[in-house]
Amino acid sequence: MRNSFFKKSKMFTLEMSKECLDDPILQKGEFFSGDISLDSTIIKQIYSYPTNIDFMIRELTIHAMEQKAVLFYIPSLADPKLIDEGIIKPLITTGNVIEDVRSAISASGVSEEREINNAIKELNTGDTLLLVEGQAQGYLIRTSKAAGRNVEKPQNETTLLGPKESFVEKADVNISLIRKKIHSEDFTVEKMVIGERSKNEVYIIYNRELAGVEVVSEVKARIGAITKDAVQNLSLLVQHIEDRKRGLLPTILQTERPDRAATFIEDGYVVIAMNNSPFALVTPATFWSFFHTGDDHYLRFVYGNFTRILRILAMFITLFTPSIYIAITNYHMEMLPTDLLLAIAGAREMVPFPAIIELLLLETAFELIREAGIRVPVPIGPTIGIVGALILGQAGVEANVFSPIVVIVVALSGLSSYAIGDVNLNYSIRIARFGFLVAAGLFGIFGMVSCFIVCLAYLTTLKSFGVPYLAPLTPKYKSSDDTIFRKILSNENLRPGFTKTKDITKDVIRNK
Repeated sequence: MRNSFFKKSKMFTLEMSKECLDDPILQKGEFFSGDISLDSTIIKQIYSYPTNIDFMIRELTIHAMEQKAVLFYIPSLADPKLIDEGIIKPLITTGNVIEDVRSAISASGVSEEREINNAIKELNTGDTLLLVEGQAQGYLIRTSKAAGRNVEKPQNETTLLGPKESFVEKADVNISLIRKKIHSEDFTVEKMVIGERSKNEVYIIYNRELAGVEVVSEVKARIGAITKDAVQNLSLLVQHIEDRKRGLLPTILQTERPDRAATFIEDGYVVIAMNNSPFALVTPATFWSFFHTGDDHYLRFVYGNFTRILRILAMFITLFTPSIYIAITNYHMEMLPTDLLLAIAGAREMVPFPAIIELLLLETAFELIREAGIRVPVPIGPTIGIVGALILGQAGVEANVFSPIVVIVVALSGLSSYAIGDVNLNYSIRIARFGFLVAAGLFGIFGMVSCFIVCLAYLTTLKSFGVPYLAPLTPKYKSSDDTIFRKILSNENLRPGFTKTKDITKDVIRNK
């Protein structure tokens, strides 16, 4: 009975939709007619007024023009105070003759629109539509004021010396956070609308004198090719426009830091922003973009390169420590000193599992604890991670399920993975670690090395919006060589050549 009820309900909805599409009034409503009664009827039918309570209509009389007018707006998106004081009050209280409605409205951002469909799109973003009797166009007034949180500190990309600002879920706020760092008339923001039903707005941000034409065109083409009826945020958008949707490594950088996004724009990259997303996308992105952090340049030359050395070391420890342990203990025992080999054998004497099974179990348990620490409420998240790891490791050793040396190996590998700052690269390294572990368990050092060579070959085949993934290391591009180590800031005179930037030189004196 329940299924039949839903089927009948769905059929009724489809029939109602067909009736609305076949309505002759709606078919005529492509342009505003100037008949305020007819145009109002069309808009009321589109928004199911008065059944839909999230849609408001305000009828008024403009005495200075001796004409009737109607306001339409969505109260959950528009600012009612601005509507009252910036639109209604100037129109009904002025004693002067009104010849131009736009000049009589004190609210900023007033534009004319003749097509009903375009007016509906702007209404859905929080704008207010004003219709005046006898005028075959509507007036769109910018009154949007959607709810959202204030600018806060970054949650993932923390910094010691950099700005303590992060993006929020409002695109206009995010654009302003970038804009206040780039005081240039070449700063350009373009808007595209995606989603046949949701009509979500995507903002493409770049410097028109620096960004490569090919990259900008490719970004627009990929966004314009999306055919889904709803794409709510950048987390979903990035999965539609990235190069390899099933690939292990990310090819589009996500950053929650406005200062980092501004730096990329000044280097010729393209940044994408969107409502409902507390971060921005950066294209094209190479492997080194994910490896670098904001603090690399905020710290002094020696300190910044020291942190990069630690990060490289942590990456290799995360990838290779468990697999090296398995390879040596199973296949290459002659590589260990005799005392260390006897100590490992003594520790594993009572363990019933092979070393590969032991490591896989403990690695999986560590990942489960990490995931649980992320999903549980914030106040108890760190507690679960610390207590869970301690209890699991201690109990496992006492029960002779795990050997102490394996607990040390897994703990060292897991802790080193936290030094990888980018979230997507962190996931890639953690997943690849299991592949190296299995290869070493099957073929020893030769399996691990073969797996590493295959990974390097795979990296050379990747591209991000036409840019090789390992650039500028390979292939070599003319740039400041900011890859593994960075130069002194005064010596970084070139922008990345792989972005096809129009002006590769940063030095103002040389440009002159």
